[in-house]
Amino acid sequence: MQSRVITVSVLANYLKNIIDAEALLCNIDIIGEIANWSYSGKNVFFTLKDEGAILNCTLFGYENFIIPKIGDKVIVTGTPKYYVKGGKLNFNVSNIKLFGEGEIYKRFLELKNKLEKEGLFDITHKKPMPEKINRIGVVTSETGAVIHDILNVASRRNSAQDIVLYPIKVQGIGADIEIAKAVKYFSDYENVDAIIVGRGGGSEEDLQNFNSEIVARTIYDCKKFVVSAVGHETDYTICDYVADLRAPTPSAAAELLTKDGGERKTQLLLYMKNIMDLVKHNVSLHSTELSNIYFNLSKNINNIVSKTEQNLELIKIKLNKLDPQSILNLGYAKVEIDNKNIDSIKKVNVNSNVQVYLKDGKFSGVITEVKNGLREKN
Repeated sequence: MQSRVITVSVLANYLKNIIDAEALLCNIDIIGEIANWSYSGKNVFFTLKDEGAILNCTLFGYENFIIPKIGDKVIVTGTPKYYVKGGKLNFNVSNIKLFGEGEIYKRFLELKNKLEKEGLFDITHKKPMPEKINRIGVVTSETGAVIHDILNVASRRNSAQDIVLYPIKVQGIGADIEIAKAVKYFSDYENVDAIIVGRGGGSEEDLQNFNSEIVARTIYDCKKFVVSAVGHETDYTICDYVADLRAPTPSAAAELLTKDGGERKTQLLLYMKNIMDLVKHNVSLHSTELSNIYFNLSKNINNIVSKTEQNLELIKIKLNKLDPQSILNLGYAKVEIDNKNIDSIKKVNVNSNVQVYLKDGKFSGVITEVKNGLREKN
């Protein structure tokens, strides 16, 4: 049997007609929890959810109603509408009222009260900001805008500022375990001076991992200075209460932990000027003393040079006396046999060829007679 083929428009209009014609769906009450909330003119678009499903809703003329918070459980009255062109089902709300506190907000308050009673938020436990911060550890997503905002602010204020990222997922199942693990890592990492725990804005559900007990206790036990920068300025999490400092945004956290490079340069120049002024002052105070030292030093050096020159002259005289040529000039002769100096009669034999050197030349001969002892005086 051949199936019937219909167009998208036919199916969409068929669904719309079924929903519009169903009297049981008109002005019904639905209970759920507010997941997100946004304004457009006088209308509000929000998502209603429970454990099994979500429903897109529109509230027209919101100024006539009490505005709930994200996480509040509410009862809405209205009618579902299927929009053919957009292919979407929407619940048009004609009335909205609170159904007690939302489950998310309720859990938040319960944990907040528990930790507050235990003293995790006490001001006495807050660590002071380090005077010198060379390296900042950042706990956030590596793909989000937070890390880029922090890097931009830090590089603008101080190009030498060192930033280390521990990448985590900031929402979803297990994100709180990753956050706690990252804080513990930086707590034990010796070369980190301060830590920023941060993420961008989101719904109460998106921020739930920063309302985790394990994250709160890990930050409380952290040995390093921790700044919480979670969500927008109006968002508050358990992480904010237990951290040493809360920053309204991640960029503000970077501003707080980095020093202005221009200020540091000005300070260094001031230090250098003070040092130079101190040196000039000391030189002025001790100029006379320095002049005397210079005079005495010059005098001593001159005396040493003079004595050294005298000693060198005496050595020169002694060396001249030992010069072979000087000895020959006194009438002595140098005798060699076979190119060997002869200093004893015992080295002379008859018929040996002898060379005799005088002051102005030499002559050669043959030994015809050898006698021991000095020559006899006439």
